[in-house]
Amino acid sequence: LVNSYNEDKQARNEMHNAQCLAGMAFSNALLGIVHSMAHKTGAVFGDLGAHIIHGAANAMYLPKVIAFNAKDETAKKRYAKIADVIGLAGNSDEEKVKALIAYVRDLNDQLNIPHCIQHYGADSYPVEQGFVPENIFLERLHDIAVNAIADACTGSNPRQPSVEEMEKLLKCCYYDTEVDF
Repeated sequence: LVNSYNEDKQARNEMHNAQCLAGMAFSNALLGIVHSMAHKTGAVFGDLGAHIIHGAANAMYLPKVIAFNAKDETAKKRYAKIADVIGLAGNSDEEKVKALIAYVRDLNDQLNIPHCIQHYGADSYPVEQGFVPENIFLERLHDIAVNAIADACTGSNPRQPSVEEMEKLLKCCYYDTEVDF
């Protein structure tokens, strides 16, 4: 992925094929709240010229959603298994989940994807403010949370958030704060 991002044509060809296979796989399964959140935040700030690209939204939200879902014991074990498969270190499932989150954040850094909505914007990373002003985000937060929960992908998430939890999770994604609930 990183090589593809850095203009390697062979890597881009391989990523094209991988993306096609991934698309076929996820068309047979729902995707969880990372996608629910990305679906509902992608265009909601379009009136500000702040369309959040779906892939970037997924990348920004994934570390926070892993942390949220890992509060569920079965999900935590699955994330730890993913960490094992990709060779991340850890002496416990908790350490492996933290390593996986750090890995995704590092990958985002390599791809110039910000860690939070607050910093999202063309050529804005890393800066203090991207395309989505805090007051507008907070004004629209409740509706985004309600709509994300109603999204078809939410039902397949290993941990079902309440509206309040979804609002808190979206705030973590806006400010890049720890998921502690």
